[in-house]
Amino acid sequence: MLIRAESAMTVVGAPTREEMGALAGAHAGRVLRDVLAERATARVMLAAAPSQSATLAALAREDVDWTRVDLFHMDEYIGLPPGAPQGFATWLTTHFVRHLPGAVLHPIDPASDAEAEAVRYEAVLGEEPFDLVLLGLGVNGHLAFNDPPADFADPRGARVVALDATSRTQQVEEGHFATFGDVPATAVTVTIPRLLNAEVVIASVPGRAKRTAVRQTLTEPIGPMHPGTALRTHPDVTLYLDAESDPR
Repeated sequence: MLIRAESAMTVVGAPTREEMGALAGAHAGRVLRDVLAERATARVMLAAAPSQSATLAALAREDVDWTRVDLFHMDEYIGLPPGAPQGFATWLTTHFVRHLPGAVLHPIDPASDAEAEAVRYEAVLGEEPFDLVLLGLGVNGHLAFNDPPADFADPRGARVVALDATSRTQQVEEGHFATFGDVPATAVTVTIPRLLNAEVVIASVPGRAKRTAVRQTLTEPIGPMHPGTALRTHPDVTLYLDAESDPR
């Protein structure tokens, strides 16, 4: 394991995706236990993607009273049929939430009126900071579905967005959809300011496909063309990498 500082971020490198996930999951477990030792409940924002699988699997094994944790997620496609496996709420329920006794996930459900759902979910999130955000990076550096150029000062907490071609291609390359045309063109996403309204942010970013995004996040000037650079504006971010994603 290698730990080094990059601006306001701590960067932790591990040899494998599984070891990366074990470190990140243990970190998240410590954060939640500390919160629950002081307060009745904790608020957690989650990304839903294969890049998060090792971290979420490790976190599910941590000693956390999940009956006292409210879970939120950061984006959802518009136009998928109910229960579609590609849906992010469905993915989180299948791969994580169902393994947590008593946990509650507050899902985004844009089925009937996406604009109204963005407004509703913004209200569900409220203004209270998250205790913990678990996120990844897209191959274009996106945070949630805030593709470049991303709005670092968005006044909204959630909104409807159009997905750029790189984000849609990523979904095909990761095996979620058979063709580019199958990937929904729009989604509801939590905005960058709302994601970063958090006490602690843990980013799990494994895989060679993310190496360029990691390098840009660490080295490019902070700005909208590289959404991941917004992480460098937060006082408590830890970026977990495996050997494939580490750009050194």
